[in-house]
This record gives sequence, C-alpha cells and structure tokens, in this order.
Amino acid sequence: MMEQVMLTGGTGFLGSAIARALVAEGHAVRALIRPGTPRQVLDGVPVTACLGDLGDPNAIAAAMAGCTAVIHCAADYRIWVPDPARMHAVNVTGTEAVMRAALAAGCRRVVHVSSVATLKPRADGPAEETDAARPEAAIGPYKRSKTEAERLVERLVREAGLPAVIVNPSTPIGPRDRRPTPTGRVILEAAQGRLPAYVDTGLNLVHVDDVAASCVAALHRGALGERHILGGQDVPLGELLGEIAHRYGRRPPIRLPIAPLWPLALAAEGIARLTGREPMLTQDGLRMAGQRMYFSSAKAARVLGHQARPWQAAVGDAIDWFGAQGMLA
Repeated sequence: MMEQVMLTGGTGFLGSAIARALVAEGHAVRALIRPGTPRQVLDGVPVTACLGDLGDPNAIAAAMAGCTAVIHCAADYRIWVPDPARMHAVNVTGTEAVMRAALAAGCRRVVHVSSVATLKPRADGPAEETDAARPEAAIGPYKRSKTEAERLVERLVREAGLPAVIVNPSTPIGPRDRRPTPTGRVILEAAQGRLPAYVDTGLNLVHVDDVAASCVAALHRGALGERHILGGQDVPLGELLGEIAHRYGRRPPIRLPIAPLWPLALAAEGIARLTGREPMLTQDGLRMAGQRMYFSSAKAARVLGHQARPWQAAVGDAIDWFGAQGMLA
C-alpha cells in the first residue's frame, strides 16, 4: 500500500538509505531537511524537501501534513562532542517534538530509529531486546541521549497511545557515509593505511541498506512500543581491520593494551576542544572498548523479516564508495 511518509534525517547515512528503500516500495517521501545541509546523498531520489529542523515544531508539523506514517531517523551520532547539551537537544528534545507532532497529526504508524546503544551488552553472549540500559549508566552523551529518547517514546506509547515501533540498528556500514560515522571513519582510515594499531573490542556489523529495508518493513510490522534489533554479524575489531589490510596487501595493524592509552585520549580530547576536530581516540571510546557490542537479531528476523548480507560485502561497498568519492587519496 502506497503511503506518504515523513522522514527525518534523510540527508544522513542511514536516512538516505531509508529514503531509497521507501521510494523503491512505492511510497511518497517528505523529508525534513535543515537549510544548508548538503543533499548529494539524495541525488536522483525523488523526495519532497521540507526545510526545517527538529527545534522548530511548526516546520515539523508542516512536513508531516498529509502523511500517514513517520520514520524518525534524525540523530546526532558522534562518540565525542564538545557540548553534550546540543546533542541532547537533537536526540531527546527533537524526538519528543516529532512524536508529539505525529500524535497531533493522527499518523497511523511511527517508526522510531533508536540504536543498540540503548541496550546493555552481555558478557556471556549477544544482547537481546530485553537487555534495556538505564540512561544514567550509559557511556557518553550519545548513548545516554539515545536511551533517554527511547524511554520517552516508550512512555508516549503507554500513556498517549503513540503508535510507535522501535528499531535498534547495530553498526550500519556501507555506501553514502559522507561524514563519515565513527565506524565508517575507522574503515576509511584503515583503507588509507593510517590505522597501524587498535584496541581490541567487538562490533555487530550490518549493511546500511539491510537496516533501511527493515525500517521500512516496520511501517506495517512490528510490535508497538517494543524494540527490534537490526543487526548483522558479530565481528572482532581485529578481524575487521585484518580484512581491510588483506584487501590492500598490507600487514594487519597491531593490537594495543588499553591502560597506556588513557593519557593519550585525554590529550586528544584537549586538542579537539582547541581545533574543533573530532578526536580519533577518546575516553568514552576506551570505556566502550571494554565491552563487546554483540547482538542478536532473531526477533527482527522473525517479526520484520530482517535479513543481513555478509559483513564483508558491507565493508567492500563502504570502501568502494569512499574510493568513488575520492576520499581514499
């Protein structure tokens, strides 16, 4: 059934993939886009651009006019930020504004694109949807704000009848990662041969287009107010970097212990505050490295029909796109 769907975050990495998936399914897309935001990742995708941002309730309402469904994908996704309050304004306050606008507009379905950042990793295996984290226990402003936003959505489902399904992507990788995302930056620097060492950890890698397909599936499937993990395969970081090194015929990077890196992370953050450039090494990143971010997508496979191609294909698509953009030079 064709619908008019309002999409936030459409010029972002995952959002642009969702826009493509929506169009491929025959939906009309109205994308809330901040004035001045580059739109190259939407080139050739027939979407209606509605100018505004998450801090403007009138712009959100105007973008939602005539829409029967909403996919809220916009988020500030960075491991380190100089001002956590600005991230909170986007990830929490902005989410509330979108959800309340959807209630006012009478939308039949809202898909809230959350994150596995809202879950507690397990030491004995992959985490599941029931492993909910508390905001105050989350590592760093990104995880904390995404957890707060998810709890807000859950509360509105219970108390206001918000028809929202929650999806939790793990670590999407692939084409059109223009910023790039923190994991995309690791892949890019490894492909450039600029990552000689790493701290051992583990990630759940999934192709961004597979996540997007399941976000669109959630418009018609999925349990209201419940989480659905959209992941791929659990991969040790050393294996990921080894795959990239093999692709270029290089020796894989060496593994470093965490303890000696704390002073370097502190210094890197200090430099970042002076330069405004995001540091490659952060204290929160080291704290996260102590946890293996492994997740099960069994529920999403059963309920949404979620499928994930091999992670190596996602890495290859990411590197090929970086190369086509001239970013590997």
